[in-house]
Amino acid sequence: MRITEMKSLIIGNLTATLPIVQGGMGVGVSLAGLASSVANQGGVGVIAAAGIGMFEPDSYTNYVEANIRALRKEIRKAREMTKGILGVNIMVALSDFAELAKAAIDEGIDIIFSGAGLPLKLPEISQGSDTKLVPIVSSAKAASIIAKRWMDKYNYLPDAVVVEGPKAGGHLGFKHDQLEEPQFSIEKLVTEVVAALKPFVEKFNKPIPVIAGGGIYTGEDIYNMMQLGADGVQMATRFVTTKECDASVNFKQAYIDAKPEDIAIIKSPVGLPGRAVRNDFIAEVEAGNRIPFKCPYHCIVTCDYLNSPFCIALALINAQKGIMKNGFAFAGENAYRATEIIPMQQLVDTIKEEYREAVESHVTA
Repeated sequence: MRITEMKSLIIGNLTATLPIVQGGMGVGVSLAGLASSVANQGGVGVIAAAGIGMFEPDSYTNYVEANIRALRKEIRKAREMTKGILGVNIMVALSDFAELAKAAIDEGIDIIFSGAGLPLKLPEISQGSDTKLVPIVSSAKAASIIAKRWMDKYNYLPDAVVVEGPKAGGHLGFKHDQLEEPQFSIEKLVTEVVAALKPFVEKFNKPIPVIAGGGIYTGEDIYNMMQLGADGVQMATRFVTTKECDASVNFKQAYIDAKPEDIAIIKSPVGLPGRAVRNDFIAEVEAGNRIPFKCPYHCIVTCDYLNSPFCIALALINAQKGIMKNGFAFAGENAYRATEIIPMQQLVDTIKEEYREAVESHVTA
């Protein structure tokens, strides 16, 4: 009898019976509500730290403190809602990256996921804690650099590595002309990252699970990634249209109403391409019109806020609140496939069934 259930994702002493890491979605799309509901299903629920303080009344005048306070609040709220595995996603590019990481560790968060740059000093911040450290990379080279640097300087290997391909939503770790190139496909990246980490796994006798992300949408996608050597997957887009997701109904409806041609690559003020659902706001920016704003804080290190046509943080918080005329929804390539807003339990049951069908179809093929 062939096993048709997904194998657990093991990260150190943590076991996720559902081998899915819910991708961190800022600003405010994945907070305690979504993260706890995924954790309750046996997956890894993730709170996104980016822009989290924008919900605080003093976010404009007390930016760093507001972010730290809000992050602590969401972690505590999520802990009250689940006994499952909780993580936070903290981008290296955030100007208050270190402060947020310290706060999350102080709150006893299970895992820190960190991308948008190389988190080379993260083990220094986490010394003495049980928090697992998982970098997010877009190449085998980046995975090797981080593993070597962490081992040389801190005698610490990544507890897992997320490799994120070019079909992901939000900011992408690729140049615009690389997004459709076969050599940057998630399938190729997974095998390359597994191979790059193998020498570290063998030399130091410690497993480094590889988690595949970017365009993973169905149970069949999960099966295919695991066949390539991935230990789990990171999914974000498909969780948006659940009742438990923290974004507004209007944000979720943008996915449901989207057609394939509406999923577009935009130029972000932070200097990276981003994938989003095209709407009137994006059209206005692309027409060369500037959306006036003041920048009370330089939230992302790479943001050219003096010359930017719009504020990415304000656009994303407006969308999260449902004010789509003043913002837009980041989304993965498959966002248009959403047809309705459903409960988390129904979604997870569907994904599991898709996985079983994929296994069975490969057995009979």
